[in-house]
Amino acid sequence: MAIEVKRLFDFPYYQLESYSLEKAFISKTSGSWQSITTQEYIDQANQISRGLIRLGIKPNDKIAIISSTNRTEWNICDIGILQTGAQNVPIYPTISKEDYEYVLNHSESIYCFVSDKEVLKKINKIKKKTKLIKVFTFDDIKGEESWNEVLELGKDDSNQNAVEERKNDVKEDDLATLIYTSGTTGRPKGVMLSHKNIVSNVLSSEKCVPFDYGKSKGLSFLPVCHIFERMILYLYQYCGVSIYFAESIEKLSENAQEIKPHVMTAVPRLYEKIYDKIVLKGETLTGIKKGLFFWALNLGLRYEPNGANGWWYEKKLSLARKLIFSKWQAALGGELKIMVSGSAALQPRLARVFAAAGMPIMEGYGLSETSPVIAVNDERNNGFRIGTVGKVIDDVEVKIAENGEIIVKGPNVMLGYFKDPEKTASVIKGGYFYTGDKGEFDKDGFLKITGRTKEMFKTSGGKYVVPPLLEGELKQSLFIEQVMVIGEGEKMPAAFIQPNFEFIREWIHHKKLDIGDSNQDIISSDRVIKRIQKEVDKCNKNFGKWEQIKRFELTPDVWSIEGGHLTPTMKMKRKIIREIYQDLFDKIYRV
Repeated sequence: MAIEVKRLFDFPYYQLESYSLEKAFISKTSGSWQSITTQEYIDQANQISRGLIRLGIKPNDKIAIISSTNRTEWNICDIGILQTGAQNVPIYPTISKEDYEYVLNHSESIYCFVSDKEVLKKINKIKKKTKLIKVFTFDDIKGEESWNEVLELGKDDSNQNAVEERKNDVKEDDLATLIYTSGTTGRPKGVMLSHKNIVSNVLSSEKCVPFDYGKSKGLSFLPVCHIFERMILYLYQYCGVSIYFAESIEKLSENAQEIKPHVMTAVPRLYEKIYDKIVLKGETLTGIKKGLFFWALNLGLRYEPNGANGWWYEKKLSLARKLIFSKWQAALGGELKIMVSGSAALQPRLARVFAAAGMPIMEGYGLSETSPVIAVNDERNNGFRIGTVGKVIDDVEVKIAENGEIIVKGPNVMLGYFKDPEKTASVIKGGYFYTGDKGEFDKDGFLKITGRTKEMFKTSGGKYVVPPLLEGELKQSLFIEQVMVIGEGEKMPAAFIQPNFEFIREWIHHKKLDIGDSNQDIISSDRVIKRIQKEVDKCNKNFGKWEQIKRFELTPDVWSIEGGHLTPTMKMKRKIIREIYQDLFDKIYRV
C-alpha cells in the first residue's frame, strides 16, 4: 500500500518507496561533494531517534538546531527529532546571543545541535542561563560533544520498536515545530506549526512547480531555519529532487556551475545582486559586444509572458537567448529551469529579464504563520503574471477585508503563537488569519500585494503615504540598493537611501570621475547625489504630489543583518533603521 504523507517524517519513507534516490542530500566537505542515499537518510534519522530516546527525550520536548549553513545533518536531525514526538526549534544563526537566550528559554529547549565554532561560542556565553542539558556540534570541535555521539548511542537498534510506537502516536494535528519569526519590531514570536500545516502546504504547492520527478536537482542556500526553505526541502523530498547544499551565498555561482541545478529558491535581494553583477559585466564590454548586451537587456526588460509581445518580439528574443542570455544561464550551471522567489516583493524588471533569459522567477507570497505559501505564480497554463504573486494555491481561501487587508483560511494556518493566546486572538478571528498585508485580486484571480497595513502612514497634512510602493519603485534603480521612506507625522515624505556602492564604484571608474573609493567619499560626492536625485525625480513622476520624496539622505554603511538594519530574511527593521540614522532624520526635518 502506497505511503500516505500525513506527518513530516513520512516524507523520507515516501521518497524511499517512490524514488529511492542514490543522491538524496549532497553537501560539500573538504572540497568534494558527499552524498547520502534515501535509505541512509532514513537509517541515520532512526539512529538519532533511538539516541534521543536513550537520552531521555519525551514527546513534546523541544530540541533546538542552529546552523550557519544548510547541510545534510540538519535534515537527518529534523526527522530524528520529529519521530520521537518532540519538536524541532530552528534558530537563525545570525541573531544576537541575547535573542538566543530568549528563544531557548521561551521554547524551553533542553538539547541543542549547532553547526560550528562561531555558533557554539555564542551559545556557551548564555548556556548557563537556559535549560540546556547538552549541546552537540555538527563540525568536529575538540573538547565538545559531537552529534556523532547521538548517532553512536542509536546504533544499537534494540529500541527501534520504541521509535515506531512514538511515530504511531504522532497525529497530523500535533505540533511539529516552533518557528521564531525574525520580526521587524520587538521580541521574536514563536509560530506553532503542526505536521498538517506544513504537509498540506507541500502537497498544494507541489501542483504549482514543474519537476522531472526522481531526476531533478535543487540547489539550497536560503536559511533552512526559515519556513520558506524548509517547506521547499520537504517538497523536494516529496518530488524525488536531489538536494545540493551551496557552501555559501558567495560561492553560489561556483557551486551552480559544478552541480548544474534545475531549480533553486532565493529572496529578491539575491536576484537583485545577480542582476547587478550581470549589468556591471556588460558595462565593461566594448564595441559590438556591449551593443548586443544592452540590446538583449532592453529587450528582456520589455518581456511579457505567453508570447503577449507578438511573433516579431519572440523572434528577436530567440536571437538574444542564443547570443547573450545563454551566457547568463551558463553562470548558474546552464540547466536552471525555474527559480522561486519569496519573503519580499520582487521587482517586476527582475521577473521580466530572467524570464526572457529562460530562467523564470516564480514569485510567491506567504508568511511563517501560513506554513508559508498562500499564492504562487506557475509558468504553465497562463498562471504567470508579472507584478503579481500568482494565484491562490489549492485548499487555501483568501479574502480581502474592507480595509484592503489580506485574510487567509486553510489547513496551512498556524495553531497560534506559543504561550501567547492574546496575540493569537488578535490575528486569528473567525477562523481567518489577518496577514497585515494589503492586496487586491485582478480580474483573472491573480493576487497583487499593495502594501502593509502598519507601514502606511499619514503626513502632518493628513495625507496617506504607502512606503513599500515608493521603495519598490526606487529600488529598480541600479544606483540604489536599499531605501526606507520616512515622514510619519512630518510635513513631507523623505527617504534614507543606501547607495549601491559596488555599482557606483564601477560607474565612477567607467566615467573616469575624480571621486574617492570609500563609502564616505561616495555619499559626500555632489556628482553622486545629483545622479541619485535623477533617480528620485524619475520615481516621483509615478506618484501624487503629497507622496513624492521631497528630500533624501545617503547612508554611509551597507545595511545588513549583522548591523541590525535587516531581519535574517532581509526585511527592513524600520524602527531600528530610524534610530540608527537619527542624525540624518534631524538633518531632513529639524534643521
